[in-house]
Amino acid sequence: MKKIPTFVLFLLMGCTVLQAQTKFPKVDKSPMDMVYYPDAYPHLKIQNKLTEPLIARVIFSRPQKNGRTIFGELLEYGKVWRLGANEATEIEFFQNVKIGNTKIKKGRYTLYCIPVQDKWTMILNKETDIWGAFKYDQAKDVVRIDVQVQKQTEILEALAMTFEKNATGADLVISWDNFKVALPIIF
Repeated sequence: MKKIPTFVLFLLMGCTVLQAQTKFPKVDKSPMDMVYYPDAYPHLKIQNKLTEPLIARVIFSRPQKNGRTIFGELLEYGKVWRLGANEATEIEFFQNVKIGNTKIKKGRYTLYCIPVQDKWTMILNKETDIWGAFKYDQAKDVVRIDVQVQKQTEILEALAMTFEKNATGADLVISWDNFKVALPIIF
């Protein structure tokens, strides 16, 4: 009879040791963030204060400037960029929208860009769950559209994104360092 309780005790101790050995990843230098249109959608939803339907959500990692020259050096002009750090930035539309003259179906997409000094070519690509832009496949592009770069007086240490309402929908505003672009989304 004593053998069964002793066995159970050793089994429980073994489980405790296994749990104690779990290793979690270190905190990333480029934390992941998320923005919605409408802004603060989850908070508005739980407070029953929604005035607009959910249109879009962007998930991105926020690299830091850390004293570096970003555009033209860290990010080479003319090369595809994942529009953040780590995993490529993803945008999800919860209804059909338009970007430029292209109709975009409800769903998830990867958002890339090709920065140059005065404009960025914004790219919506149908392949998702990608790390970086190393396996970027232009054949899977849904739309490409050029947006003008605006110089800012304020320097942003971390890449930032937000949606700003406009007359035809919203702009996805992307800013880092002293540069800003706006991707118009029609809905």
